[in-house]
Amino acid sequence: MKAIVAVDKNWGIGKDGQLLKRLPGDMKYFKEKTLGQTVIMGRKTLESLPGGKPLPDRETVILTNDRSYRIPGVATFNCLSDLCVGMQFCETDEAYVCGGASIYEQFMPYCSSFLVTKIFDEYPADRYFHNLDEDENYELVWESPVYEEDGTKYQFTEYRRKRGVGR
Repeated sequence: MKAIVAVDKNWGIGKDGQLLKRLPGDMKYFKEKTLGQTVIMGRKTLESLPGGKPLPDRETVILTNDRSYRIPGVATFNCLSDLCVGMQFCETDEAYVCGGASIYEQFMPYCSSFLVTKIFDEYPADRYFHNLDEDENYELVWESPVYEEDGTKYQFTEYRRKRGVGR
């Protein structure tokens, strides 16, 4: 399983239920990586998408505490263990964890790869992703060139869990 996330300089990912910065290049990268794949997210993340609807051409899986939450065509689970057993995603690279903060935290032990868009600015944030640069259990294995859109610089990176760590 993989996680895909955009972070600012402080590893912030969101504020008031919204992304910190929308970058067309990052949106395109996200689409390229997740198209035709399974995306796993929380209810609030789904509701923050355009129209509050699942992304097209992806299988969407929701993890929520709300036992009555149902969306047609979306697999919904109320606990992590049921999702992992029921969907058998915890042993595959065919699924992308897409947020929010609580979902990233719960799935961190199951992810072997982390696709992180690093935005080289700081924004007010109330949600954060685990700082992989400060954790010796993860290593940076790839960096793209630095891109710039509307004065904002960013870079795509990939981190991997070191062998023998986690699952």
